[in-house]
Amino acid sequence: RARRRDLAKITKEQNVNPESNYCYGEGGAGTFSDGKLYTRSKKRGNVLKAMEWLVFFGADSDILVDAHPHIGTNKLPKIISTMRDAIIEAGGEVHFDSKLTDIRVEEKQVHSIQINKDQWHEFDDVVLATGHSARDIYYLLHAKKIKIEAKPFAIGVRVEHQQELIDKIQYHGDDHNPYLPPASYSLVEQVDGMGVYSFCMCPGGIIAPCATEPGEVVTNGWSPSKRNNPYSNSGIVVSVEPKDLPNYSKEDPFVSLNFQKSVEKTCWEAAGKTQQVPAQRLLDFIEGRVSKDFPKTSYHPGIASVDLNEVLPLMLSKRLKKAFIAFGKKMKGYATNEAVIHAPESRTSAPVLIPRNDTTLSHEDVDGLYPCGEGAGYAGGIMSAAIDGINCVDAVLKKHGVLD
Repeated sequence: RARRRDLAKITKEQNVNPESNYCYGEGGAGTFSDGKLYTRSKKRGNVLKAMEWLVFFGADSDILVDAHPHIGTNKLPKIISTMRDAIIEAGGEVHFDSKLTDIRVEEKQVHSIQINKDQWHEFDDVVLATGHSARDIYYLLHAKKIKIEAKPFAIGVRVEHQQELIDKIQYHGDDHNPYLPPASYSLVEQVDGMGVYSFCMCPGGIIAPCATEPGEVVTNGWSPSKRNNPYSNSGIVVSVEPKDLPNYSKEDPFVSLNFQKSVEKTCWEAAGKTQQVPAQRLLDFIEGRVSKDFPKTSYHPGIASVDLNEVLPLMLSKRLKKAFIAFGKKMKGYATNEAVIHAPESRTSAPVLIPRNDTTLSHEDVDGLYPCGEGAGYAGGIMSAAIDGINCVDAVLKKHGVLD
């Protein structure tokens, strides 16, 4: 409930609490993430096992058979709290308002961790699963001379259409059969040597404010379980390699992160330094016009009319424009001025890798430190993060002889 109050303040007061927001709190970003469970990570582990755990904790059993399984933002918080209760009942502990602020390493082995800058706890093994937006962890590791690296990531915008239009395009007709679900889409295009693709497409969804600290704006999207909102939205993002970024240095682990932060700050400034985001009608963006007005948007903090060509780095804007033109040819009617672009979509994956041993899954240089999930650079969604979490726990158990 406290987290929900903090979320409401983002919209009502334009105020972001860096410790409690859409990314931080019980269940992390996943709690308010839509609950898409489709994954291509089948080689990384047992997808069905992870699905079965979700069903055990309250997800609908349909996710076990659906081609593109989806839980829904409205159902996820209860599932997460049920997981927490089960952990406590099994003898585990959950500590809220407990922030990792230091790590002590002795002779290349984890020795202890500090919580809230005053409490030290000794552990032989620490699973570091802090999520893709916990930038303070990257800075901490770097300061402690624990190796991190810049990694490729993706960044772009989130585009919103009327769901009715997407249904018409995808189902090839004006009459929507009530037995058919709201239509989705998946688009990809190679533009000037970089991939541009749709990400986290949300039929019947909303666009949400996902900044994690003041002085930035970030968008994300999700849908309720029935996907019954009148809008569809999707991230449209450009694959970015560290070597393609300004000020690239192989020795700088923060080059991708700094680019991400720069885009988020620039968008925040362009929209008036609130949680409103800069926005532009799709054809206006392609043709370089400032939009005079907008259709209704699902993004509750509001949008500001800005020419995104002047806000986004050229390496992004020129590729996005070419991709939107190509997408309009693949989906007739997609490239319409009734669609609105919201910027930026910048947290698709972590911009930093915390390297680990392929066999033990422990950090390359620190035994007992297990980089895990999205924040470590080894996952990009609920299912891949769940599988990676299972793999890391299994690795700890194998180290201690509990598993073969």
